[in-house]
Amino acid sequence: MAAILPRSPEARLVETRQRGWVNPYAGLAAFDFARQTPSSDISAYVDHFWVVTWTGLAEPYEQRIVSHPTVNMTITRDFHRIAGVIKGGFSYTMRGDGRVLGVRFRPGGFRPFLDGPVSQLTGRFVEIGEMYGPAGAALVEDVLAERDTAAAIALIETFLSSLKPVRDPVAEEVAALVGMVESDVSVTRVDELATRSGRSVRSLQRLFRDYVGIGPKWVIRRFRLHEAAERINDGLDLATLAVELGYTDQAHLTRDFTAAVGMPPAAYARLINRP
Repeated sequence: MAAILPRSPEARLVETRQRGWVNPYAGLAAFDFARQTPSSDISAYVDHFWVVTWTGLAEPYEQRIVSHPTVNMTITRDFHRIAGVIKGGFSYTMRGDGRVLGVRFRPGGFRPFLDGPVSQLTGRFVEIGEMYGPAGAALVEDVLAERDTAAAIALIETFLSSLKPVRDPVAEEVAALVGMVESDVSVTRVDELATRSGRSVRSLQRLFRDYVGIGPKWVIRRFRLHEAAERINDGLDLATLAVELGYTDQAHLTRDFTAAVGMPPAAYARLINRP
């Protein structure tokens, strides 16, 4: 698998599907990141597999993430769990040598693997063994024991296929709506998205909580914050950015940005432009 993050000093922004990394360029000196597309058997549910590896870190390295509206399955020596949508930012500290192997499900894609609405996982981490019993615990042991990353991913694919998920056209509708919000910066309000979806606002809210795990307002704001992080690096002033991203004023954008990223926009601009 090829690394997908740019390594040139000039390319400080991550590729669109990897938005959410706080100061991603700095992390390139500490770890490698790679992504693999899923097999056709599970591609209706899984967006991609992701792998972070690091070796010989002399000092611990903390990577902060501004989360996405997705469910992830993550297996590393420190934990092995299903992560619902995390409303705030979160971080992981790497030490010595290690590997994190993750599965990013498509928005709505985890619903066929869960007996109930995805909102029951929001803000929570559930052990794979707890959710899937002995079979889940065995998967964790096998993946941790398998040093070849491609073989470890194959183990996960086999496990997910064994759960016999059933394709759900509603889940695919949800994935398309979330994709629209991510790619179209003009979508800044729930009523706009409801109109485009052909649903009422209340119906859209129920749909997102059931399949995504969180409401459409949060999804819109989260993607606009991802956009803000990139645009700040381009030098766009905050007042203009706030208007373009649908905020009532600059102060509101600053509050949301600080809560998610862990620092105000001005401090983030200094961080990512540090030599």
